[in-house]
Amino acid sequence: MKKTIEQLIAGEHLSKTEAKEQLLRLSTEQLPQEQLAAFLVAMQAKGVQLDELQGFQEALLEMCLPIDFGTRHYIDVCGTGGDGKDTFNISTTTAFVLASMGYPVVKHGNYGVSSLCGSSNVLEYLGLTFSADTETLKRQLDEHQLVFLHAPLFHPALKKMAPIRKSLGIPTFFNELGPLVNPARPHFQLTGTYRLGLARFYQHILAQHREAFYVLHGLNGYDELTFDGATRVFGKNEDLVLQSAPNQTKIQTQQFTGGDIATSARILVEVLSGKGNATQNTIIAGNVALGIRCFEPATSFESAFHNAYEHLLAGTSIQLLNTMQS
Repeated sequence: MKKTIEQLIAGEHLSKTEAKEQLLRLSTEQLPQEQLAAFLVAMQAKGVQLDELQGFQEALLEMCLPIDFGTRHYIDVCGTGGDGKDTFNISTTTAFVLASMGYPVVKHGNYGVSSLCGSSNVLEYLGLTFSADTETLKRQLDEHQLVFLHAPLFHPALKKMAPIRKSLGIPTFFNELGPLVNPARPHFQLTGTYRLGLARFYQHILAQHREAFYVLHGLNGYDELTFDGATRVFGKNEDLVLQSAPNQTKIQTQQFTGGDIATSARILVEVLSGKGNATQNTIIAGNVALGIRCFEPATSFESAFHNAYEHLLAGTSIQLLNTMQS
């Protein structure tokens, strides 16, 4: 391990095979925590490369607890986090809205590491419980169109590294891996990254593993579509820039910030209840629209956006959360 860390500090890259072998070793051997932390920091400082990301992905998927929902098509909605923007839980809210509109969602998520509140934090606060039981999860997907896969239950490596990642308090390549290692291997995906180069890596990797997807990168650093400036959108056969929302709402940054877990939960409930502000509704409708287009590529972004916006205003999405809490 020491030799590998020295190699990374020198700016040398690992091959795909080397990256896979190193992560398998980190996960299975009893290495000093100092070495594990040094590996994470050295890799982050150097910058993860495409081959390394693919090697890490293969290792985590090989070690994970797999789950199979059969032939049914579903989408994952999650970002890398680590953008430091303190937005409310956009991907989690998007997942609830998509599911309440009838689009099956199998969301992969975790506790916040470099952010105040991850998807697992807010859902746990709202009373949802996490499970790795296949029959329970299948029943949830059948009944709610939404199931949440809490990453540590499916990825022993993530659970082992969690205390070190938390103590470091900075994004690591595990942030970059999260959206790529959903153990249910969804057919569709809506995800985002805080770095443009990483978004291109995602486009390359997801093109090999998903039937349809969108990778989002806000040019001012967001890992989601916010309409607060331009957003690059990479699809399987698309590369476009979204500048403004179809409803031309003026986005106000202070109106889509998040906060601690209690604040994030309150915002989620408000938006799902039809009580979100115009900025929040516009942002969620935009993300939902891209999710819809994964299922229905013939539907225009504008049409999907307006359908999602009207659904939000109706406030019926909260019924799904209420049902899942009971």
